[in-house]
Amino acid sequence: MSNTTASKEPADSTSLVSRVSPMRRLAQMVVTVGVLPLLIALMVIVFGILEPRFLNGSNLVNILRQATFLSIVAMGQMLALISAGFDLSVGAVVALTSVITASVMAGMVVDPGGPVAFAVIAGCGAGLMVGLVVGLLNGLGVAVLKVSPFIVTLGTSSAIGGVALLLTGGAPIVGLPDMFVESLGSGRIFKIPTVIYITAAIIIAMYFVMNWSRFGRYIYAIGGNEVASRLSGIRVGYYLTSVYVVSGLLASIAGLLLTARVSAGEPNLGGPFAMQSITAAVLGGTSLRGGEGKLAGVILGALFIAMLSNGMNLIRVSSFWQMILLGGLLIFAVVVDRLRSRLTYAIQKES
Repeated sequence: MSNTTASKEPADSTSLVSRVSPMRRLAQMVVTVGVLPLLIALMVIVFGILEPRFLNGSNLVNILRQATFLSIVAMGQMLALISAGFDLSVGAVVALTSVITASVMAGMVVDPGGPVAFAVIAGCGAGLMVGLVVGLLNGLGVAVLKVSPFIVTLGTSSAIGGVALLLTGGAPIVGLPDMFVESLGSGRIFKIPTVIYITAAIIIAMYFVMNWSRFGRYIYAIGGNEVASRLSGIRVGYYLTSVYVVSGLLASIAGLLLTARVSAGEPNLGGPFAMQSITAAVLGGTSLRGGEGKLAGVILGALFIAMLSNGMNLIRVSSFWQMILLGGLLIFAVVVDRLRSRLTYAIQKES
């Protein structure tokens, strides 16, 4: 009797493993890789069939150029999310950067005594200062005043968006120097837009910051457990403030590049960036609860949104339907984040 029972146990355990292991492997794949590569592959197939121009080389380069602006903003959003916060002001920072940059450049170019190169440098410097100042205000509100990141960045978004409209009256500012527009907006190096090289350099710098620097390690630690980080001697307030300063700076860089692209200072330029940057980050694996996120996933998330927008434009999907779809995509990203968290917990508990 005992031999019979013993002989059945290995067979039963083997059959149990065979039943469970496929689902576990699928869960591990979702946790490790995410659903984004599958969504990108599916989208390439669908749009490639519906519109052959989607896979043209020139259109693929155009998609990369469209993705660069969102990628830069989403990298800053990723930092805020990893630190267990939000930055809803990135879109308004893009808009105010565009307005301030264009105002300075156009004003100095009109002045007969103002050299064009100096006007470009002064305009870019003024634009970058917008991101630094707004980021510092956000960081101090979160780290020093202990106000919710959602409330702080939502308030600054409304305020600086109003400033952008007040300075322009809602009208674009034109008359930017050709040097600025042609070098950053339409310039190419080896037939590849200049903005792609700039974005690649920022990605490389962010990779080393997040993976090889004390700043990156501490941001993950703070997002995972702020109290434990403070007890470990980490200057939580300093690093949280730095997160929002970097996020504001990256949003300003995107604002400069977009201003060159549209050849004007637009007060409504950064409207969708807050929602799209959060969607790209969360789709790419950045957790809404903080302490988790990978740069490569965020870049893929931004590329996915750019490809989706490009494909819908090619097949003439209404802009209203595009807004509905992007809103649904954000909800989907949140659901995936919750599912990923539960699968991670289940796998850890099982092992």
